[in-house]
Amino acid sequence: MTTLPIAITMGDAAGIGPEIIVKAFREAPDQTAGCFVVGNVAALRRATGVVAGASLAMPVAVIADATQALNCPPNCLPVLVPVPSCDLGEPVPFGQLNAQAGQMAGDAVVWAANAALRGEVAALVTAPLNKAALSMAGGWLAQFPGHTEMLQSLAAAHHGVSLTQMPVRMMLANDELRVVLVSIHVSLRDALAAVTYENVLQTLLISHESLKAVLGRAPRVGVAGLNPHAGEGGLFGREEMDVLLPAIEAARSGGVMASEPLAPDTVFMRARGTLSKQAEFDVVIAMYHDQGLIPVKYLGVEKGVNVTLGLPLVRTSPDHGTAFDIAGKGVADASSLIEAIRMARQLACK
Repeated sequence: MTTLPIAITMGDAAGIGPEIIVKAFREAPDQTAGCFVVGNVAALRRATGVVAGASLAMPVAVIADATQALNCPPNCLPVLVPVPSCDLGEPVPFGQLNAQAGQMAGDAVVWAANAALRGEVAALVTAPLNKAALSMAGGWLAQFPGHTEMLQSLAAAHHGVSLTQMPVRMMLANDELRVVLVSIHVSLRDALAAVTYENVLQTLLISHESLKAVLGRAPRVGVAGLNPHAGEGGLFGREEMDVLLPAIEAARSGGVMASEPLAPDTVFMRARGTLSKQAEFDVVIAMYHDQGLIPVKYLGVEKGVNVTLGLPLVRTSPDHGTAFDIAGKGVADASSLIEAIRMARQLACK
């Protein structure tokens, strides 16, 4: 049990972030106890009304310090407004790209990440931000395609090291499957170029160390091939033989329990654990974004959690975007956010 509060960033105020946060506090009071929201009070008050409908809306408690979240009564929403951009009197319109929404979302993440790096909060849970809105905000925020890259930059700056000295990886997880990606938000052409000995080995080592801390033992790692049938002995490409196998052998020499490159159309099924079938692997290393995310999301976006591995802080996030098309309608599902909070709490206690 952590004795520090957990920060939840509001995400893009024009999307479903505020709504799912309110729903999480209403539907999962045990998980959200000791949590607080970093964001805009007006947007969150609007969200309480959207979620409540004709019922009584959840009260919003504006707090001056993160530690006050630990003593907030149940059935209220503690909100901290630590940066000027979040102190907006009127909420931005639902479902529309907005530079101010991008600025608020980005600034909230920066504040919460730095608080986590200073040891003031136990973990960081990020509601979805919109990459286009982040870019519209301009300045420092515009360079980042998403949370992961922003958090990597902040952590590297905090520790006074280069980005290459602060390698991170994205893990998507649900109750049945865990997947770690070699590359994240790049084009497919660039993703193929990123399948190098160094990147694959680094992914194996980060995954091994991170999951060993969670599982209490060395994880069983399944490695997805890059090519169909994992190259079929070089008939469909030599990356498995020339890149993946040498990286796997180097990782094995360091104690990593990694498989040989396996056919990517079957490895995820082998790693999926259900009530009726035990998984062969604890995690799959996927060579690029969609190869890994499609299997996880197919099993149910509502239960997926995004975890950033390699950071000197705990960060989780729901496995979906801002959903502008349903924002403000009160129909957004908070399940993924609740799972992200639950996992953040679990990881913070390790």
